[in-house]
Amino acid sequence: MTGRLDRLLRPRSLAFVGGAAAEWSIDACRAFGFAGEMWGVNPRRTLSDLPTVASVAELPEGIDAAFVGVDHDATIDTVRQLSEAGVGVAVCHASGFAEVGAAGKVRQVELVEAAGAMAVLGPNCFGLLSAPTGAALWPGVHGLVRHPRGVALLSQSGNIAVNLTMSRRGLDVAWVISLGNQADVGISEAFEAVVVDEATTGVGLCIEGLNDVERFVEAAAVARRRRLPVVALKVGASPSSSAIAVTHTASLVGDNAAYEALFRKVGIHRVHAVDELADTLATLSAVGPLRGNRMVSLSCSGGEAALVADRSHGRNLSFPQFAPDHAARVASALDGRVAITNPLDYHTYIWGDPDRLSRCFESVLGADATGGGSGEAPFDAAMLVLDFPAEGLDRSSWWPTMQAFATACANGGTPGVVAASLAENLPDEVRSQAAGWGLAACGDIDNALSALEAAAAWGRHLDRTEPGAGLLVVKAREAPLGTSVLPEHEAKPRLAAAGIEVPMGRLVEPQQAVAAADEIGYPVVVKTVGAAHKSDAGGVVVGLADAASVAAAAERVAVGGRAVMVESCITDVVTELLVSVRSSPPVGMMLTVGAGGTLTEVLDDTASLLLPAAGDTLETLRSLRLWPVLAGYRGRPAGAVDAVVNTVRLLETLVRDDHRIIEIEINPLLVTPHTAVAADALMVVAND
Repeated sequence: MTGRLDRLLRPRSLAFVGGAAAEWSIDACRAFGFAGEMWGVNPRRTLSDLPTVASVAELPEGIDAAFVGVDHDATIDTVRQLSEAGVGVAVCHASGFAEVGAAGKVRQVELVEAAGAMAVLGPNCFGLLSAPTGAALWPGVHGLVRHPRGVALLSQSGNIAVNLTMSRRGLDVAWVISLGNQADVGISEAFEAVVVDEATTGVGLCIEGLNDVERFVEAAAVARRRRLPVVALKVGASPSSSAIAVTHTASLVGDNAAYEALFRKVGIHRVHAVDELADTLATLSAVGPLRGNRMVSLSCSGGEAALVADRSHGRNLSFPQFAPDHAARVASALDGRVAITNPLDYHTYIWGDPDRLSRCFESVLGADATGGGSGEAPFDAAMLVLDFPAEGLDRSSWWPTMQAFATACANGGTPGVVAASLAENLPDEVRSQAAGWGLAACGDIDNALSALEAAAAWGRHLDRTEPGAGLLVVKAREAPLGTSVLPEHEAKPRLAAAGIEVPMGRLVEPQQAVAAADEIGYPVVVKTVGAAHKSDAGGVVVGLADAASVAAAAERVAVGGRAVMVESCITDVVTELLVSVRSSPPVGMMLTVGAGGTLTEVLDDTASLLLPAAGDTLETLRSLRLWPVLAGYRGRPAGAVDAVVNTVRLLETLVRDDHRIIEIEINPLLVTPHTAVAADALMVVAND
């Protein structure tokens, strides 16, 4: 960790180079309350009544950070001068660099060369807001207020960064950094800088692509050790390598899946919308990591209770029903007039009655709701659905409900979240009061459920990783000299040499197929050679039980009289899987498992994780919709799951030891009750 950005996060002196954009930034600093030294640089006029010099060379020594608000060509010369003057960091606002094409890419290279050892933020960025110091190297409006501590928001998109500053989601924000083109300082270095600062309470990331995965992973490890919540919004998609387009995997999972696997591996929760980013980060900051995923929902409407049940479907959240004695206590608090279910509709006849509301919520969450006297609450978190009236209407009877919920959560030691069915029905004063009462506030039910799911996942991640342990991701592999595709008859011997089971087989001329089948033993499979997707092309004939059928099949599938493959036919197959490892730059080497065979694309049932897979393979298999079949569905034989896990382990070892391998796909891996056999395979390797 270099610490190059320390002077940016907490600057004591600032310089502003340019005209109108520089003045906007100066005005932003004044409005934000920056108390350090500020200097302007402009050869023709004074900037916003600051001490202004005609050139960078005339600045005093020791300037921590500078805002550069000149055009793209002048930016390069200015950055060179700032570096020579010993300035710590330059924030480059100008566009016209790599984002505009070849000429801009050349300018961007020149910009980095001009900076030398000085850090450069941007170009094509808004810059920095520092709430602890009031520094605003930021040429426009923003919505932050001063805080000594808070979350850091790091965004490659300048406009999303601006929008996040306007959020009213109950977040105390310490830093906002807009990174633009990442010519020098990338999101990984910024992430690294903020997680080590004691004032940081969490991190929100808006990512288009990573420029330093290893550094990103190290920063995530620091966040984990400090128990900082990290939430990421990943937008866009990196282009897939054409070298791997021959496989099923490339059509099923793009590089987006690699980012998903990366975030999951390092304990970062991924979201898919800006409001979800803000609500999830605010909730995680308020409730922390949860012990588990057992939730209870409270609302005064059956429709809202049903909506919570519907919207939680497919999420890794549980809404367990009340145990009989617990249900009896809740029913008693509601005079036996309510069906006791979870989600719970407590009805409206206790509305506005603080005592009865308190008895109801305490019976759900209080100290006597321990489910058998174990001392452990039956729920890991609670959610209250509560929509407040619009501005100008009487809200007085809504407050007792939220206060009773907050008190019950505090007394029962249960993290609580209040959510509205419509985000606009949770006004600022409600969010503020919720925070004061120890509750998280979410704009709507979906975001609340997403945030609770994230908190439970965060808790699981912390439980299964050692506090001081590092994280590791196997680097992605590039093939600058091109790649070659090894067909099945060349890939399988490599798999067999690595210990992966393959069918007994022979590569023979068509007229020798019968002799090969006699030697192998019936039934057999006859395959064409060279096609990437043989089943789709009718190049595979299975279950051949006699010489005549083998001869006919060999004649039919032989392409231009070329050789065919004759293999033993694997019987008693429980299911077919796809197992692959592929390089997914810039993230890493990605393992994908899922439904295989001819239905691979139809079922679209895959899961991905980054190497090393360690002990995560079994959990990944269990996440598949296919898992019940693999585990033995309705009395049918179970597949040899241990053999599948071992195949993945051997495949990972092979890829680790042979750095020429760009991708391996086994499809199908035939799983029987006793073994797992690679029935077909392709391999993509880098050319020498």
